[in-house]
Amino acid sequence: MIQVKDLTVGSFEGAITLVYEDKPANNETVDILKSKKVFEGKSGQVFYKTTNDLNYEIFVGLGKYEELERTDLVNAVIRGIKQAEKLKINELSINFIKANGLCTGGVTKSIAQGVKLASYKFDKYKGNNEVYTPNVTIIGGPKEKFDKMRAKIEEASNVADGIILARDLVNEPANILYPETLAERAVEAGKESGFEVEVFDEKQIEALGMKAFLEVAKGSVHKPRLIVMRYMGNENSDERVGLVGKGLTFDTGGYSLKPSTSMDTMKSDMGGAAAVIGTMQALAKNKVEKNVVAVVAACENAISGGSYKPGDIIGSMAGKTIEVLNTDAEGRLTLVDAVTYIIEKEKVDKVVDVATLTGAVLVALGTEVTGVVSNNDEFYDELIVAARRSGEKFWRLPNDKCYKKLYKGDFADLKNTGGRYGGSITAGMFIGEFVQDKPWLHLDIAGTSWSDSGNDTTPKGGTGAPVSTLYELVVKHECKHK
Repeated sequence: MIQVKDLTVGSFEGAITLVYEDKPANNETVDILKSKKVFEGKSGQVFYKTTNDLNYEIFVGLGKYEELERTDLVNAVIRGIKQAEKLKINELSINFIKANGLCTGGVTKSIAQGVKLASYKFDKYKGNNEVYTPNVTIIGGPKEKFDKMRAKIEEASNVADGIILARDLVNEPANILYPETLAERAVEAGKESGFEVEVFDEKQIEALGMKAFLEVAKGSVHKPRLIVMRYMGNENSDERVGLVGKGLTFDTGGYSLKPSTSMDTMKSDMGGAAAVIGTMQALAKNKVEKNVVAVVAACENAISGGSYKPGDIIGSMAGKTIEVLNTDAEGRLTLVDAVTYIIEKEKVDKVVDVATLTGAVLVALGTEVTGVVSNNDEFYDELIVAARRSGEKFWRLPNDKCYKKLYKGDFADLKNTGGRYGGSITAGMFIGEFVQDKPWLHLDIAGTSWSDSGNDTTPKGGTGAPVSTLYELVVKHECKHK
């Protein structure tokens, strides 16, 4: 539970104090610690002590005031909560602070998100899977804004739950989560949160003409599912935002087989699907007054006698033919049919596709920044505004006609890979060939949706990226106060 109270109300087993490196803390203990250089408020620092009445004070560094980003604040709260867990503190306070570039609501949301995510573990298959859920009170905030702060806590908690759902889906092993069960999880989320889910089986998918999607799927014993999620939060608006998530519940690479060292994490190749399902849950729980449709073409890329092969020429729902040069470039084949479906059948006005699409994006941008390809400057600017509010990072890659020749087909309209150079660009632009005239964003989350080793704030496995940004992109908050 997270609540807001006046400083003079209540007593706590422990207190988390957030401290800037270059700002006064108005705390005698912090002043002493800084003078002795035991704790200086640097980002990542954590120090704790007992008080005279045997309660705990936990000090967490924020770094320099002007350099603070929203993610830094969220992570600082996570570090504080994790220390409280080690000390077995159940009743906690966290001091409200002013933050550069964040209004009262932004600070409150960051604290609430940090509290929620701090306790995340994926240990359901372990013997001991207790979850630490302390009671947390935010103290020292402006009294006149307590009602607003309470509303922001609820909003942030629901978004954090969407991130947690995305993490859980990504972390599930492929023998548990496959197309049919992913569809079931989406249906459950819809029933619990308040959005409609329609699931199409392989015969219905075939009737839609989704030839590229079916080619990828046909090698697996698990049958494909087209998952369509609809949330209509504003009956007075005809505008519909479309979200498309890559839903490869496992990717062997097909006949273009992946190395065994890369295979165990391929359960995460549905990170895009997980993100859009988590986003839909957050939007519905918060009763956002927007209309959103999300689509996932869920399947496995497996090997059998019936699998598609390098050199095959296949069709697509849009009518374009595709020459398959690499069966491990499968995600874009499922995505283009899903994009065509969401435009032609669901009549969306804008499209965002989210996919763990290329290893090339990790080479280009690493693991902290999501690559973006877009056909619309205004829509991209909206994404960057949303990213500032979420704290996630994005970088726009070129969408230039000079790259088109790399994936122009020799024996068909298009090739499903443009070769080694500019791989994340050509993969995104390939999808762009199917978006018609709609404003479009392609988010390559291959580097950001999974953590190989984890760190002190995010466990190994699914990260839940970019649920928070997608939520903010749809909501389009306009913050006009501090």
